[in-house]
Amino acid sequence: MRKIICSLLVALSSATAFAQSDAAPAIAGNAPDRHVVKPGDTLWGIAGLFLKEPWRWPEVWRMNREQIRNPHLIYPGQIVYLEDFNGSPRLRVGQPVKLSPKTYEEAVPEPIASIPHKAIEPFLTRPIAVEAGFNETAPRIVGTQEGRVYLSAGDVAYVTGVTDSASLWHVYRPAAPIRDPETKAVLGFEAEYLGDARLTREGDPATFEVEKAQFEMGKGDRLIPAPPAVLVAYVPRAPEKEIEGSVARIVGGVASAGRHNVVLLNRGANDGVEVGHVFAAFVAGKKITERLDQQINTFQMPDERSGVVFVFRVFDTISYALVMDAKRPITVGDRFRKP
Repeated sequence: MRKIICSLLVALSSATAFAQSDAAPAIAGNAPDRHVVKPGDTLWGIAGLFLKEPWRWPEVWRMNREQIRNPHLIYPGQIVYLEDFNGSPRLRVGQPVKLSPKTYEEAVPEPIASIPHKAIEPFLTRPIAVEAGFNETAPRIVGTQEGRVYLSAGDVAYVTGVTDSASLWHVYRPAAPIRDPETKAVLGFEAEYLGDARLTREGDPATFEVEKAQFEMGKGDRLIPAPPAVLVAYVPRAPEKEIEGSVARIVGGVASAGRHNVVLLNRGANDGVEVGHVFAAFVAGKKITERLDQQINTFQMPDERSGVVFVFRVFDTISYALVMDAKRPITVGDRFRKP
């Protein structure tokens, strides 16, 4: 089966097109005049092949708001063309045609940037933001076979509070609060994913067999029925309005984030953040002092851009983003805003 990739449909009306900048989108160096869509391509990768700033693709696809939020799909084998449209660049999709023996496609000299699905797939349903009472209401492991401290694949766990007959379950650490790095207020609660377990016998306690243990799991850990697989049509674009915030956490227990790492942002749907939004990340400028003769001068250094992040999952007050580009390590407290 052909792999469907996130894509778009050219809109004919420019009246509803987005103008995210006064200057026209800059064409990437050595941009081709066409690209044949291949399995594994993503919209970010295709846009990055033609544009220096891939998130500005709506401007050259002439799309309206509804098409941007609900993109159509294209398939491998279709062709993306770069054209001149009244002095401005435009991209359009065309159907493949039978090539004559003398016609050929030149190979792309450098690998195109892409949003690797494997990098975000584990986070599409986990980790999760949960209600404040999650630790009190979620089923929890109360015992293990042979009194094991930590469970691994094939081990048996006994769980109380199971009221759902779902077969496959995710196992989580008890939820911990997420604090805003700016205000220190609690933004919500997050449960860390540990692995999967399958219900083998109902009851209280119910019996589960561990299918996968990504991290150590044991007594006190919580379970949630595994949700169905998610097909996300992620569409990279700059926000329509100004949104600013800070990096609240680096996912994965590391001190800093680089390319294809995941970060948690302290802004969510309540602030206008949507799946697909792209933000520029900045290291906050420091204040420095200078002693000159008998005078002390204080200067605020400007923020320095550290990378680009792409939002792929949104909750009310927080969102998860994939680092697409990192000029320097991104850390907790770094600022982000519309690129």
